[in-house]
Amino acid sequence: MTREELEHIIRASADVTDQYEFVIIGSQSMLGPVPNPERVFSVSMEADIYPLDFPDLADKIDGAIGEGSYFHETYGYYAQGVGPTRRYYLGTG
Repeated sequence: MTREELEHIIRASADVTDQYEFVIIGSQSMLGPVPNPERVFSVSMEADIYPLDFPDLADKIDGAIGEGSYFHETYGYYAQGVGPTRRYYLGTG
């Protein structure tokens, strides 16, 4: 994902939620301070995102511009609506 694609996701998320401040987590969060990272850091086609003040609206983002959506099919990248308590699990136990 490029910085321009991330900016597109943020604008689309704003349209969906009527919010204008978002938290980006995961690998795409580096596109803020590093607009042109090495190619290896930009292979992901999804951005994990939620509205700063209303994280519960992340479901609206996921439904409107998430994986398998018309947005995803059209642009080849998508948003994954997550929340501030998202957990990363390692292993099987």
